[in-house]
Amino acid sequence: MPASTAQAVEGFGDGHGVTVFAGGTVLMPKVASGRYPRGGRTLLLTRAGMDEIGGNGAVTIGATTTLTALAGSGLEPLATAAADIADLEVRGLATVAGNLCARGDLQAPLLAVGARVRSAGASGERTEPVEDFLANAGEPRLVLAIEVDRPRRAAYLAQRRAHAHSYAVMSVACAETADGVRVAVGSLGSRGVRLAAVERALDDGASPAQAAAAALDDYDPADDALASAWYRRSVLPTIVTRAIEQMRGE
Repeated sequence: MPASTAQAVEGFGDGHGVTVFAGGTVLMPKVASGRYPRGGRTLLLTRAGMDEIGGNGAVTIGATTTLTALAGSGLEPLATAAADIADLEVRGLATVAGNLCARGDLQAPLLAVGARVRSAGASGERTEPVEDFLANAGEPRLVLAIEVDRPRRAAYLAQRRAHAHSYAVMSVACAETADGVRVAVGSLGSRGVRLAAVERALDDGASPAQAAAAALDDYDPADDALASAWYRRSVLPTIVTRAIEQMRGE
């Protein structure tokens, strides 16, 4: 049970044989059902001091910041996305880094704002774009913090089953950053994806609906327990259109 970030990094080492316990909302159901292998060491981050949000320019979000804290931060589109996840009890325990690593609903808004992930592992500490962090998901890394620049405007929309407290069937986030408009999509079990074709269309002056028609150029949805690939393909352009219009105040 490390008492600082430095101790957490030392305890994690190269990550092999280490189970990281933060909020426990993903891990504990697996343990309780016997689906998580026994053995190794467990790194408890409760007292590591990695749960603060701060910064005057770039905003730093500690890895163990709860979704409840993020929802109350006013940092869009992350705050709206966090407030839409699960229920009060889960949001009070679940952490930002845990949601990111579990392919949760924060991936799309983090991609939309161009977040940077600070992590530690066998190769030392590094800070990298969230796209690169997700692409290297096979390498054991301990997330320390996430850095974001406040966008000028942002929006988040999710398609989910009301009152089910489950992952979103599909979510779309968009943000107007210093580098232009960024748009991303996420869904259960798949890594969040930037919709580069939509972004290019917007740069070329296309309307939200015209730009949204290019969404499937970058995103190939899959079937799962929540929805079929056909359904996701059918509704994605509509959700992208509405998210862009909401960001623009239209």
